Amino acid sequence: MFSPTIMLLLGGFTLAAALSKQNIDKVRSFPIYFSSLSDPVSCSLHKVLATKVLSLAGTRPRSVLFAYMCVACFASMWISNVAAPVLCYSLIQPILRTLPSKSPFSKSLILGIALASNIGGMASPISSPQNLIALEYMNPPISWLGWFAVSIPVSFTCVVLIWMILLWSYRTGKNVVINPVRVNKEPWTRTQWFVALVTMATIALWCVESRLSWLFGDMGIIAILPIVSFYGSGVLRKADFDHSPWSIVFLAMGGIGLGKAVLSSGLLDDIDRVIERIVLGLDIWPILALFSLVVLVIATFISHTYVRLLLSPLSIAHRISLARRNSIAAVLVIPIAAQIGAAMEAPHPRLLIFATSLICSAGMGLPVSGFPNLQAISLEDDVGQPYLQPIDFFKNGVPASVVVAAIVITMGYGIMRLLGL
Repeated sequence: MFSPTIMLLLGGFTLAAALSKQNIDKVRSFPIYFSSLSDPVSCSLHKVLATKVLSLAGTRPRSVLFAYMCVACFASMWISNVAAPVLCYSLIQPILRTLPSKSPFSKSLILGIALASNIGGMASPISSPQNLIALEYMNPPISWLGWFAVSIPVSFTCVVLIWMILLWSYRTGKNVVINPVRVNKEPWTRTQWFVALVTMATIALWCVESRLSWLFGDMGIIAILPIVSFYGSGVLRKADFDHSPWSIVFLAMGGIGLGKAVLSSGLLDDIDRVIERIVLGLDIWPILALFSLVVLVIATFISHTYVRLLLSPLSIAHRISLARRNSIAAVLVIPIAAQIGAAMEAPHPRLLIFATSLICSAGMGLPVSGFPNLQAISLEDDVGQPYLQPIDFFKNGVPASVVVAAIVITMGYGIMRLLGL
């Protein structure tokens, strides 16, 4: 199904492609593999920004870990939680090469980036497919400012608490020597400034879309701005369009279409009646807690049967395809949340939909719970030994999942109620 939500997704991918591709012949960086591209490309604009932030972190292991987690979370907001860990893992390679193969700091750094990238999946409407599915079911859709009002404090709190979990788990010591990150001194080109200005203008318009609906209509129309600007000016070309992650686009379209089919067939009404008997008489918060538990379990275990495949020599495209199955949690539960929320005596469908989509990013207790986890467990040292084992995810990812879910249904719930959802 094509809709303004799909245009929003295409606009987000266009921004990510422009930020990734820009000025590849002058920005000195090593090649990294992005989910949307089949060939290695050098990252520039967002990598320059990430390097600048990391240069301010110093050489203390705790500070470096927190800085990388913040960069991973922020990058996930704009280039998706699929591309962000790939970017960050390319940045930490010089650090990993200077550490012992079994260094606890190596494990905490790799795992911290993965978990923070998962958190970044809830931080903006375009950071993961389930967020777009949620927007499709909200009537009216929540504004970008409203989304950020909930997601930014929730995401930051989650990153801080997960950082503390990793510090406690791996006992990161002060005897770790970390070389400082050098900032690239080359000035930005006109094209880089053009990409940055179009990106900021697009995001700003998305944030105030509700006040400009008389002019633009919806966020999908605004998404045409970067598409026309970058493809029309030659910043992006036909090959970039062909290499766009169309599988994610069709995943979102299929999810929206599946939800509509479940609704029109009457199946949703049957499911709704069963759940209504369970939640009859409950207030909004107990219902939210119940949905959070269901979504958390689905998001964590939906790909559990594919653990065997993870250990085989999969291409990165296959791993990405596997990781996208986590959006099934959103496809299955969000339509039900919308129906239950609307049927309550005091209707809160948007609150249940919003919270459900955020909880989808909390499932990170297994190596197959999301692409960031898949990428993390696939990293190996110079002798071919993996840095992480499944037990690392179980010991740290499960507590992190519980913490994130708890933050969403407490802090997130409180902010949503203040916003009138």
